[in-house]
Amino acid sequence: MKRQNIIMLIAALLPLGLFLFPLWKITLEAPQYPTPLGMYIHINDFSDANPHDIKNINIMNHYVGMKYIPEAIPEFKIFPIGIIITTIIGLIIAFKGNYKWFLFWFILMIVLSAAGLYDFYLWEHDYGHDLDPKAIMKFTNPDGSIMGFQPPLFGTKDILNFKAHSYPQLGSLFLGLGIAGSFIAHLVGKKIHKKALHM
Repeated sequence: MKRQNIIMLIAALLPLGLFLFPLWKITLEAPQYPTPLGMYIHINDFSDANPHDIKNINIMNHYVGMKYIPEAIPEFKIFPIGIIITTIIGLIIAFKGNYKWFLFWFILMIVLSAAGLYDFYLWEHDYGHDLDPKAIMKFTNPDGSIMGFQPPLFGTKDILNFKAHSYPQLGSLFLGLGIAGSFIAHLVGKKIHKKALHM
């Protein structure tokens, strides 16, 4: 097997790390919680950063009218299938394709990852803004509008007396390395192809 195809093979397999490691983590820091509350977002599940964190977040969010964090969302069925399908495509390309097909897989993964991030943003927006009007506690912005409690997509954000952090985790690293690896395979294959033409 050619060097570029071996790189592509590894690149196609790396996103499977999403089934082993969390994709994202949201952490909430506040003076009343000596240990910050947090939750991991996996490709097919939510999980506690510490025991009962999601339960405590749901109890806290109930007072301001936010929805409960569900045990499952539709994306948890779609994302795993998407990763398995793109991995199979990547493996076929690694064995049968050339450097041009490596670029196709790279672009495909960039588009799908961007769509996934956008979907995550929409979920966060709905979660933080679609509040129950009968909530026990109501907060407004200086202009009188209802305050939203959307955590950041990436980075840190102050929400009342909480500091919310949102950052990718090891699963995202595996995905990113796979995408980058396919582009490296494309560059290596292109370089070898040009060299062969001038021989």
